[in-house]
Amino acid sequence: MIVAMDLNASPVPEEDDETFEGHIEEYSAPEERVETAVDIARREREERRRRLKRDRSDDRPMHASQPHVYDYQSYQTKTLKSYDKSRLPPGWLDCPAFGQEIAYIIPSKVPLSEAYNDSIPPGRRYSFKQVVHQQRVLGRKLGLVIDLTNTTRYYSTQDLKKDAIKHVKIQCKGRDSVPENSSVNQFVYEVLQFISRQQHSKKYILVHCTHGHNRTGYMIVHYLMRTRLMSVTEAIKTFAEARPPGIYKPDYIDALYTFYHERRPEMVVCPPTPEWKRSSDLDLNGEAVADDDDDGVPASPSHGPQESDVVMTNDDVLGDEIPWDQQDAFRRFCYQTLKLPVGARGITQFPGSHPVSLNRENLQLLRQRYYYATWKADGTRYMMLITMDGCYLIDRNFNFRRVQMRFPCKYTNEGLGERIHHFTLLDGEMIIDTLPESQKQERRYLIYDLMALNKESVIERPFYERWMMLEKEVIEPRKYDRSLFRDFYRYDLEPFRVRRKNFWYLPTVSKILKDFIPKLSHDADGLIFQGWDDPYVPRTHEGLLKWKYAELNSVDFLFEIGDDDRQLLFLYERGKKKLLEGNRVEFKGGSDPSFYVGKIIECSWDSEKQKWCCMRIRTDKSTPNDINTYKKVMRSIKDNITEDFLLQEIEEIICLPMYADRIQNDNKMIAAAKANLARRR
Repeated sequence: MIVAMDLNASPVPEEDDETFEGHIEEYSAPEERVETAVDIARREREERRRRLKRDRSDDRPMHASQPHVYDYQSYQTKTLKSYDKSRLPPGWLDCPAFGQEIAYIIPSKVPLSEAYNDSIPPGRRYSFKQVVHQQRVLGRKLGLVIDLTNTTRYYSTQDLKKDAIKHVKIQCKGRDSVPENSSVNQFVYEVLQFISRQQHSKKYILVHCTHGHNRTGYMIVHYLMRTRLMSVTEAIKTFAEARPPGIYKPDYIDALYTFYHERRPEMVVCPPTPEWKRSSDLDLNGEAVADDDDDGVPASPSHGPQESDVVMTNDDVLGDEIPWDQQDAFRRFCYQTLKLPVGARGITQFPGSHPVSLNRENLQLLRQRYYYATWKADGTRYMMLITMDGCYLIDRNFNFRRVQMRFPCKYTNEGLGERIHHFTLLDGEMIIDTLPESQKQERRYLIYDLMALNKESVIERPFYERWMMLEKEVIEPRKYDRSLFRDFYRYDLEPFRVRRKNFWYLPTVSKILKDFIPKLSHDADGLIFQGWDDPYVPRTHEGLLKWKYAELNSVDFLFEIGDDDRQLLFLYERGKKKLLEGNRVEFKGGSDPSFYVGKIIECSWDSEKQKWCCMRIRTDKSTPNDINTYKKVMRSIKDNITEDFLLQEIEEIICLPMYADRIQNDNKMIAAAKANLARRR
């Protein structure tokens, strides 16, 4: 349920702002009578009026002064330029210094060093000296300052070091666009890390941009969305109540709803620009200009939704960068979950399970163990890590990128339970469906395995258990959640759809090849045979078998050109490049080979021409196949297991007692599951 709210409320009256600031100033000098900011504004306005009347010789019209807004220009001693380093940020003087704390975060305007003192009357100064003192009076000890401005001219961080306060700089332009998604990821990570290290005493975090409203609010709302179970509307309201009037740029508010795939309620109205901002500097339309802290560097184009007519490819980069330290921590979690030792290359190697090519020797495994089959999609391999603060795609280079997805935990009779998955690790592949009727493209993530469920490793459980847990713990809760929140959260705006990949017992292989694969709306290049009772095996899994159509059997090489223009194809052997002597590759359409230098190319073998044919560049990989993988592929090519031969073998295999008994039991289980589902409905 969306909480009713009005973001169109006026800012706190300026008399209240001035009284508060004067009160804070009294803490620093209790014995002295400190002139209030209102008194200063009135006195200086009169002085300025008299001085201008005396000094000005022309008849140029003057801007009318706004009530209770201090005109800082009388303190400027030289002509101001667009990016004059001594210039006060427009509206800074009359902007309230800071807001109420939100989860140990204090939103603030930028503190200005003492170098600006000539431009600021004594009762209005706000440097880190005042910041530390004021927060200490309020019973708060600062431990971290996060600076979101796009300049370093406002203060020196040396003052913070004296008080053992950590400073983190996340440069965000204040003009034309909201902060980059990677900057948001860094902000949330820095806050989470700082708070997690607070064991005995709780220290506070001061977050500031220029005025402490738009960029600061944007970041804090993101943090709330990733750490608390609330809607964007509730998060925006929380910030607005702590730092009135809150975020007042419409594009920032729109960007938050768009990012989190939520509908913006009609009741949510963007607050007007605060008077202290409007009075300080107006553009030709009478609106407040953007925050002037960009040091004259042009702003990058704003990043909005991608064009709907852009052609999707498997090489597209999905998601946003995350901090290196966060990626390192996630890598360690994956290694621990999969129970992998840290080798000579550390934790940089992709740990996901890999199938081996089917040949006449390992084909016998189908007779020895109980297997299920599925189609081999020609997509992009990704593992996926789901945490409370985000969902992360893990590519073949073992790099993590954040995507905005919703993965609730299963519902219980007692309530929502844990509600959001936290450290659930999946394995799957990203495909691109082209819908037959409309030719519209849709990304879909096919999940085929589950390795960790809310921090608990399940890799030693048999595959069939993990596969059923996947449906019960991951897929069904999303479906149920979608039925409840269809008017609130828009699953259809997520970057891709999600489903569990189907597996079938061996008697269905003929139907998969002849009926199912031809009707797929994405490319498929063969079959996968999965041991039904197998644990999850990291990296090369000798019992996980792949069969590919003969013309699609392939090897990934690193391509180079030698000094004599000789083509060089490299594999990997024990982590080092190994040249494959006497091999050549043919490129489609007579492409210039130099274009492929330094790239990983996927090649199929042309037995007639006795040479490799380049199929595509593997942008998702940074290393070629290992030499052992190459040998297995060549063995598969040599054995030439055709579709007819494979089907003939399977006809014999399914007649074995092991398969006959298991298939009968599986049919009973499927019937019981359908009956339970019907009763629930």
